[in-house]
Amino acid sequence: MNIETIVMKLIGEVRPVGEEGEDCRRLSNIKELTLLVDNLMFRINEASNFADRHEYSMKVIGIHAGDFIKELKESY
Repeated sequence: MNIETIVMKLIGEVRPVGEEGEDCRRLSNIKELTLLVDNLMFRINEASNFADRHEYSMKVIGIHAGDFIKELKESY
């Protein structure tokens, strides 16, 4: 089982189905999911600040995080 599968099992389904009671639960789930993504993006953005470091290990992490953010912006 991968991390995404575990997270989605914990959060629950987020796609609406057109039934008020169920969609109310799914709205709560999507709010939880977006809060998680926001917190994770904050951490990735923090890591991207290390792209200009002289230490190779720090620089590689910063570059990877920065590349991810750039790709995300271009995709959406």
